[in-house]
Amino acid sequence: WILNYDIMARFRRRTCIILLLFILFICSIMMALKTLRPDRAGFGDPFGLGLLPELQQRIVLLDNKQNSLNKVQGDTVTRVSNLHSIAVNTMKASMSPVNKLEEELASPNYNFHIFYYSWFGNPQFDGKYIHWNHPLLPHWDPKIANNYPKGRHNPPEDIGANFYPELGSYSSKDPSVIEAHMKQMRSASTGVIVLSWYPPGMADENGEPTDDLVPVILDYAHKYNLKVTFHIEPYKDRDDRSMYHNVKYIIDKYGGHPAFYRHKTSTGRFLPMFYVYDSYVTIPEIWANLLTVSGSQTIRNTPYDALFIALLVEERHKHDIHRSGFDGMYTYFATNGFSYGSSHHNWASLKAFCDSNNLMFIPSVGPGYIDTSIRPWNNHNTRNRVNGKYYETAFSAALLVRPEIISITSFNEWHEGTQIEKAVPKRTGQVVYLDYKPHKPNVYLELTQKWSEKYRKEQEQWLM
Repeated sequence: WILNYDIMARFRRRTCIILLLFILFICSIMMALKTLRPDRAGFGDPFGLGLLPELQQRIVLLDNKQNSLNKVQGDTVTRVSNLHSIAVNTMKASMSPVNKLEEELASPNYNFHIFYYSWFGNPQFDGKYIHWNHPLLPHWDPKIANNYPKGRHNPPEDIGANFYPELGSYSSKDPSVIEAHMKQMRSASTGVIVLSWYPPGMADENGEPTDDLVPVILDYAHKYNLKVTFHIEPYKDRDDRSMYHNVKYIIDKYGGHPAFYRHKTSTGRFLPMFYVYDSYVTIPEIWANLLTVSGSQTIRNTPYDALFIALLVEERHKHDIHRSGFDGMYTYFATNGFSYGSSHHNWASLKAFCDSNNLMFIPSVGPGYIDTSIRPWNNHNTRNRVNGKYYETAFSAALLVRPEIISITSFNEWHEGTQIEKAVPKRTGQVVYLDYKPHKPNVYLELTQKWSEKYRKEQEQWLM
């Protein structure tokens, strides 16, 4: 019996030792696994999340929609202010990692500038439709005007455009729309957004003030590695004094943002650039006060000095532009033959004039033109897109004069049918909208990207 007791005691000791070793082994395994856990992992953060960036991004997006995070991970995230509260909350949605965007999208071409309009509104974000309900503009001759309909458009089925946007009758304040626009412009390999701008509290006659939207546009542009410059519109009483204050305001408020565009000049300076629409409305003597060194309101050699680009419509404007002290000219209109400046066959002589007077020549190319949805009497200025051939012809003409910059009219001027934004077929009881068939909705983005690459290659040859 004593022998059996001794055997049982040894068995128990051995069992306890084995059990203790097993427990120690399990503990050591758990400690080792704990050391492999990412340092940033907190409660509820799945182990190994850092190895699955797409999953991580979706989770962060979900958290943001629930407003449970105060910031979003990612190199390009910036805080948003000065926007309506509904847009502020939505803007907190996460921004994808820059590296992933760089892999997916064409590289930006900062010599391709594209005109952009942020004046659209809808009931969800603005309480009403803005610009989509554009009025039908009467002809200046009453006899002709009487032959055409009057009134205004009635969105969302009836909009002031001959094409219909893939995003519908959107609001320019909708952050998801702004992001979609930035992605489209980046996919087209454009680099600089030329943002239509009115001073705070001012707007075009069919719109409302949009300056509060600029910080959001800058933030999203920065996410997509795009830059933003300003297209100063012809507001009431625009002159040398008000322009000085406008430029000072823009540079003071937005000049520190990483998406704010500065152009490298031939002397190595990096200067802001301002396109000035309908510049010819103001006489050269007034502009000279602002834009020449000896002017009474001169902005030259001050912290607010910049490159100012005037609109050339008629041939005589080139001399006015030179006398005014502008740094260059652009042609804007996407209608070959509509004006002297927009006629492709005049670009060579305009470029030669600019070269001889130390001015920049920026031709404007466009995919076509049709504004009969708001000017029903203006059929003679329609330019058929010819399935993209009109656009490619314009690019070809622009490259022939070897410009430093090419501007594109436009990303989303839907009223005049110059947009390259995605459009879709649509038919209502009242109207059949034009579309991009037989091509896809992104055909003009693809064509822009194609010519951006062609421009890059040809520019390398020009510089050799």
